[in-house]
Amino acid sequence: MLSRRNFLQKSSIVSMAPVLPLVFGRTANAAELASEEKVLVVIQMDGGNDGLNTVVPYADDAYGRARKELRVKIKDVLKIDDHLGLHRSMKAAKELFDDGRFSIVQGVGYPNPDRSHFRSMKIWQTARFDDQQHDNNGWLGRTLDLDTFVGKKNSIYVGQQETPVALWGRRSEAISLSREEDLRLVLNSIGPKQEFDAKADLQQFVSKQVLSAYSSAEEFKRRGTKEPNDSKYPKTRLGAQLKLVSQLLKSGSRSRIYYTSQGGYDTHSTQSYDHGRLLREYSDALKALLDDLRDAGLDDRVVVMTFSEFGRRIEENDSQGTDHGTAGPVFLAGGAVQGGLLGDAPDLTNSVNGDLKVQYDFRRIYATILSQWLNVDAQDVLGGGFDTLPVFS
Repeated sequence: MLSRRNFLQKSSIVSMAPVLPLVFGRTANAAELASEEKVLVVIQMDGGNDGLNTVVPYADDAYGRARKELRVKIKDVLKIDDHLGLHRSMKAAKELFDDGRFSIVQGVGYPNPDRSHFRSMKIWQTARFDDQQHDNNGWLGRTLDLDTFVGKKNSIYVGQQETPVALWGRRSEAISLSREEDLRLVLNSIGPKQEFDAKADLQQFVSKQVLSAYSSAEEFKRRGTKEPNDSKYPKTRLGAQLKLVSQLLKSGSRSRIYYTSQGGYDTHSTQSYDHGRLLREYSDALKALLDDLRDAGLDDRVVVMTFSEFGRRIEENDSQGTDHGTAGPVFLAGGAVQGGLLGDAPDLTNSVNGDLKVQYDFRRIYATILSQWLNVDAQDVLGGGFDTLPVFS
């Protein structure tokens, strides 16, 4: 029997669009996002971002000793204080930092870290440590399951991979898009005379998913949007993904959660070039999104959180790369954040078996976003109480 999970893995929502009659679209458009409601955009850095070469402890002699080949030279560091600076490729992020729209939370991780990409990512996405709960509901899916979000239970994943577990919920629904044409495809595929049969459980599930996708597409077309200034967005996959997020937001999308990812951070060998390229793509795309939203008067309603499943080891390896580590930085960006640094610079001489010590449990960041941004009870989502952090202005 085809399960809900297998269906999501093996088929595209938009490919099922022809089963939906046109009249359902008008019903689906009944609720629109209120102008004061807050939105969260999540960027997932896949592979384990090297935090030490992202937020560089350039004044620490131990950094130079550990990174003889990979260290970012002092002359190339974009200094943010007397000890730390951003990688030279992150000029756009440095501009956001100087503008008070970019916050760096240092040393984020979780107890008893796991260096497995798969398990560590599932822990971040579910906020659970029990492996049996890793294929159930994610932290954002559980958030949208709350009664607070009645009528606005859709999240949108912009990307070409499987919808992340973070968005899975019991009642909430994740729409997966990879490009603007996916929205257009839904509209072009539906005709007023097509029939619909929702007797089977699977078909009922499909119909709900397509209804949500259709609603977003119809709303996108009906309301229209100012086209983003293409010159602002880098011609990269992440740039295109964040441009689509902006288009959805400016079209009046009802969704409160948007999620996307950038791969390539598993830099075990010849790290310097690839890591610099990835950080430039991320930095440029993020600034393009935030500037675009500011021009549209939406920047005070949108916060972007960026995370990776773990950091890298303190010492470089013999292949001019770095291996799986533990703690790393998390970034929060937008007009509503309190820009700057949170946490102490990493102490490279006081490590745990060659790994950075964790300063902040990632669930504290989640608790902060949930309670202070999305205005829900974080304990209902996380299953426990966690102190919040001063990241919002």
